Amino acid sequence: YLKISKLALAFAIIHSKPPGKSCKEYTEHLAKTVSEQDFGWKWKVEVLETEVLRLRQELLLNKICQRFCLENDASAKTLLDQECTNPMSYSSQLEDSGCDVSNDYAFDSLGITSDFHQSEHVDTSKHWLERVPPLNLCCSSKEESLTAPVQFLQHLLEIRKLSEGGILQADFTELENDSFTVCHSVSQLLDGLTVFYNSPKFPVSNFLTEAVCVLISLITDTKLSNHVLKKCFKKLEEFKKNLIQIILRNSDVNRFQALHAVSHTLVLLGKNNILRNSVISLLLSEVRQFAEQLLQAHQIQAMYDITQYENIFLLCMILEQLLQNKTEESNDSSSDYDEEEKIKFLKNFDQIILHLSDEFPLFSLYLWRVNVLLNSAQIQ
Repeated sequence: YLKISKLALAFAIIHSKPPGKSCKEYTEHLAKTVSEQDFGWKWKVEVLETEVLRLRQELLLNKICQRFCLENDASAKTLLDQECTNPMSYSSQLEDSGCDVSNDYAFDSLGITSDFHQSEHVDTSKHWLERVPPLNLCCSSKEESLTAPVQFLQHLLEIRKLSEGGILQADFTELENDSFTVCHSVSQLLDGLTVFYNSPKFPVSNFLTEAVCVLISLITDTKLSNHVLKKCFKKLEEFKKNLIQIILRNSDVNRFQALHAVSHTLVLLGKNNILRNSVISLLLSEVRQFAEQLLQAHQIQAMYDITQYENIFLLCMILEQLLQNKTEESNDSSSDYDEEEKIKFLKNFDQIILHLSDEFPLFSLYLWRVNVLLNSAQIQ
């Protein structure tokens, strides 16, 4: 049947081709026309899927947020006013040069981004007393594509906070019935951040940092995190791995602004108690593998990847800061990282340092500092 269909199509093309065109040219023209139609249909499908997600988000919010408790209007108004916080001031207006960064991305003496003070802020206004505001899905840029998931997750977090304050009666069991909407929104947020970090535009918008903060707040929240971690665990792991690979593989001449932005996001993720384990394990694995590859190349006098060598220091600095935080919070058992990765890192450490210290003293110093932090954590 397939052969007969192909033969019939071939005869139809031959008989219908216009004069002055070969069969090949006419076939290519027809194929291009069909592919353009397919692209148009795909675009329409994407628009419709986005609209369906928006409606599901609004429906879920309205199911969860059933009514406000207005018996005590004064206390309700006070709490709402307290919740109306301004967006965090992240002045990430980076210069065009790849050398200068602003104070918000300033690195300390170890080259690490300054400590991030988390706050679960989300915009709240008195129109919450009337209805859940509509979600905006008009997306014309990479940044705007993050607006819808960020806005939805912000609303979800705000309902959570208002319900804790006694103003709102919220039914979070609805999340069990429609976990798809939350998980798809988180996946959309992670995909949007990955696209941006692969080809960032400067100056970096504060909204991107806010998007990461919303993600961390969602994971930290006791009632909401389970729904995210159960369904989106693989997606989160993939996102962290992508950030690390973006740092390692970026070979642009003016790449340091982009790498600082990605590093800042990794630090924010790594400072979260729930995500810290996996971030440290991934960083230990990458640094160890590169050290072993560098040792092997050095022993046989082979070429090594100079770009990765330059970029690996950012991973070392992030790893060092997260290990320092882990040591300071040693009473927190949830911050224990993968024991297997630590053993692998320490296994050939002396041999690597011995052979690389003369040729690569700076890298060896960073390895030694990581080793000290690992051992100090073990002693504690």
